Amino acid sequence: MKTLFTLLAVALLSFQLQAQTKTISGTVTDDGGLPLPGANVIVKKSSTGTQTDFDGRYNIEANIGQTLVFSYVGFETKEVRVGTHNIINVSMAPSAVLEEVIVTGYSENNDAIKKAMGYSVRRNDNYSSSKKETKGKSNVQSYVGSPIPTVSNRVSDNESYGRIEENIFKSVTTAPLSTFSIDVDKAGYSNLRRMLNNGQEVPEDAVKIEEMVNYFAYNYPEPKGKDPFSITADVVNSPWNQDAKLVRIGLKGKDIAMDNVPPSNLVFLLDVSGSMESPNKLPLLKAALNVLVDKLREKDKVSIVVYAGAAGLVLPPTSGAEKQLIRNAIENLSAGGSTAGGAGIELAYKVAEENFSKGGNNRIILATDGDFNVGASSDRSMEDLIEEKRKSGVFLTCLGFGMGNYKDSKLETLADKGNGNHAYIDTTQEAQKVLGTEFFGTLYTIAKDVKIQVEFNPAKVQAYRLIGYENRLLNDEDFKDDTKDAGELGSGHTVTALYEIIPVGIKSKYLKDIDNLKYTKQTNQNYTDEMLTVKFRYKEPDGDVSKLIVKTVKDDSSSIENAPEDLKFSAAVALFGMQLRNSEFINTKKKEDVIALAEAGKGTDADGYRAEFIRLVKSSK
Repeated sequence: MKTLFTLLAVALLSFQLQAQTKTISGTVTDDGGLPLPGANVIVKKSSTGTQTDFDGRYNIEANIGQTLVFSYVGFETKEVRVGTHNIINVSMAPSAVLEEVIVTGYSENNDAIKKAMGYSVRRNDNYSSSKKETKGKSNVQSYVGSPIPTVSNRVSDNESYGRIEENIFKSVTTAPLSTFSIDVDKAGYSNLRRMLNNGQEVPEDAVKIEEMVNYFAYNYPEPKGKDPFSITADVVNSPWNQDAKLVRIGLKGKDIAMDNVPPSNLVFLLDVSGSMESPNKLPLLKAALNVLVDKLREKDKVSIVVYAGAAGLVLPPTSGAEKQLIRNAIENLSAGGSTAGGAGIELAYKVAEENFSKGGNNRIILATDGDFNVGASSDRSMEDLIEEKRKSGVFLTCLGFGMGNYKDSKLETLADKGNGNHAYIDTTQEAQKVLGTEFFGTLYTIAKDVKIQVEFNPAKVQAYRLIGYENRLLNDEDFKDDTKDAGELGSGHTVTALYEIIPVGIKSKYLKDIDNLKYTKQTNQNYTDEMLTVKFRYKEPDGDVSKLIVKTVKDDSSSIENAPEDLKFSAAVALFGMQLRNSEFINTKKKEDVIALAEAGKGTDADGYRAEFIRLVKSSK
């Protein structure tokens, strides 16, 4: 009998230990010690789950005896049993073989993700469990809610991207000028990251190299004097073409202290149509907006306009000090109906104009998957609408969300024509970056309609090719035409452009023969030490007349090994983009060459973005 009581006591104690709920925390890294942001952490055979933050950290509730499942695209799934310790750090090994990507959708796991993001959950049992298996990179389980976004090895047919025709080498003899608008959009990189992390095939037109390069900040010098930006220009040997040289042109906007940023009149224009129902759309949008609310000051005003089948004002202009009132309005949003994007834009501009802050920042922040399907919906009609509205002095920022029906081409058009910028939010960490760390720099425009024109010296340069910026090219005569729209530069922003040039006397397979020209002027021998001249035009944020800055670049190139770290890294990003686009202008398709160049240019990498890029390249197909 005593033995029986002892066994029962031990069993009861074991049961109590097994049922003990505790908070487990830790860090998820790769086998080199780099953090893995966005890794899935799931309690096995339960609806409890979370994701790691940008530093690879996580917190999750679990019972002793349960098993935590750690998964990440491109890495082997790992299981760890919960014991008495409250800290579980996990190192994940890269996946060695191509396996199946299993995407399982359950409404209860949708609840788990929402709980992990801090949302209250209302159950909806109208959707049944389903399972879809597709070929991809690794064995990863992703838990999402209905409607279930399918992860496949190709992008959804319902996503749209503007066609990109890769820039070719141009002869200096026939085309000595290269003219384009700056681009501070960063959506291209985070959208591409989303596809690679999901094991999807990346369509070539989704690869915008200038947006990949400009996603990263570079250590250019602060501007001096009255000009709002500094200019950097240097030349090195091309890392992917031994017969060519690489020219880097960099801009750095003046940093404006937050105390000196004028009041903001912000109108959130939010898509709450049925297509925004997925967890990576409206729920992620709510989390993203709450990041921005934290940054608002008392002198800032916020209004919220929503649109679905129709448009409406759900929050009249409200001081940034009323944070809880703003949060309540955001939290009460729900998705349903069609997408009256045109009506929403009309109403948002009306609200912004009625509350216009003279001398302040007046901006609409449009958040959507871009799926306009009621009223003005074509790229052309939207372009005409925004071109008319921008005359009011109200700027436009476009934030893209979600997958499957993401309309990149529409959002890029709206941002470009609305004197604004375009970002894609794929994770809560990206929301923190775009709407937290960088937002007020983006918000405070220090120069608009910034154009670049490069003139190449035919005594030094035989041909040139602008890498990226295909949809930012301008006619040469547009450079001095102040009626032509161009990109905006925000406080603290950096802009980088890369040219590949073929020097005089070099035979290259990339050059096509042209007939000799009879009337072309001879080279002026007074400038034989100059390789090129860069001209910049910009306007003050409220100005109509452009100002000119000129910088010459001498022929004093160095090897890529001796180049600044920032140049090496930007070249690595450009090379990866060209590999994804299957460019004909590179002589290496090996991602190891990208990794070596990126690691040589990684530098201090205080925020970890460069390390994340290296990991992304390593895990790509």
